[in-house]
Amino acid sequence: MRLGVVLPVASPGGGALQAGDLAEGARQAEAAGIESLWAFDAIGRGFALPDPLVALSVAATVTTSVELGTGVLQVPLRHPVELAHRVLTAHLVCGGRLLLGVGAGSTEADFRAVGADFAGRFRALDHGLSVMRRLWAGETVDGACLTPWPAATGGPPVLVGSWAGGRWIERAATDLDGWIASGAKTSLGALRSGIARFRDLGGTRAVVTNLEVDLREEAGPVDESAPFTLRCSPAQAADRLATLASLGFDDAVLFPRHHSPEALQALRSLLPR
Repeated sequence: MRLGVVLPVASPGGGALQAGDLAEGARQAEAAGIESLWAFDAIGRGFALPDPLVALSVAATVTTSVELGTGVLQVPLRHPVELAHRVLTAHLVCGGRLLLGVGAGSTEADFRAVGADFAGRFRALDHGLSVMRRLWAGETVDGACLTPWPAATGGPPVLVGSWAGGRWIERAATDLDGWIASGAKTSLGALRSGIARFRDLGGTRAVVTNLEVDLREEAGPVDESAPFTLRCSPAQAADRLATLASLGFDDAVLFPRHHSPEALQALRSLLPR
């Protein structure tokens, strides 16, 4: 199983994000042996997160091998032609390392902030993906043609974030490039049933993202019905990651408290190379 981390959302001291924090966090993660870097998407929730495609493009300029993923980008919040162009640009800048995690969104505040239709978000996701994939292939859609750069034609791999029991897990397995589950919003029991369904349908890449990490305290046994986290001792965290690997997940993406070299090395040591 591969190990990823979320890019910094604050300065090392806990203050507001500064200009060099994203680049430095990306450099340190790659140096520690982390295999992927991820950025979240939120608008209008009362706190600031960097635009995920911009953040990953910054990370791409200071790294050479890590994969760079959105976990996940809310497609219904944007016009599909404009978003297709932004994604194509990020795909080019990232040198083919971009993993486009997409989703319908589940926080109504984001939709209110941009005047998007929350009730119709799943239809908008379906439509947006169709338009973007055609544009990335070089097609003209309703008069729009992006004329993709040769190095970016076809667009990046697309993984979809969905609940374990939703119909989108079937799309992830049969029509897209993978499935993303959120540890912060999903129990071990749901992850277990979701990955079994995904694999039964022929799915090839499964990612658990948003795994909160705090290795300072011993924890009790994993509650099968509670959100899955790594709020536990290092030994317990290693066991929990091993459980995810044994279930069939390919990637675990951690949300660390700190991005110092020491903290990142401690996270990397949780998973055998």
